[in-house]
Amino acid sequence: MGDSRERVLVVVSADPETSHRANEAVRIALGILAGDNPVTIALLGPGAKVLDPAAEDYVDGEDTLKHVATLTRLGQVFHVERAAIPADGGARAWNAGGAPVAPISTEELARLVAESDRVLVF
Repeated sequence: MGDSRERVLVVVSADPETSHRANEAVRIALGILAGDNPVTIALLGPGAKVLDPAAEDYVDGEDTLKHVATLTRLGQVFHVERAAIPADGGARAWNAGGAPVAPISTEELARLVAESDRVLVF
């Protein structure tokens, strides 16, 4: 019998400042990971704000920060659209929690989609 685990990609482009969907995406990614399926998380555009310490003040922000902290402790890499990563000075405050980040291009996002068995988009 082969490996029955499915590779799941969770794509987050919802703005956590205004939408519950960003927190739900991170929560679901954590749940899938706990279920022993490999998860890849891609943060696009405003979705990258889930790594911002200011997320505490966003919709469901305290929960979002807790989920991100747990994923960080588990070594989960956040694939972040290059254009969504704040330039220079903002980068130090952004992702102050030290989550592992892998900057990605549109082409790299396409590869992540192609390599996944399931894709959840928020």
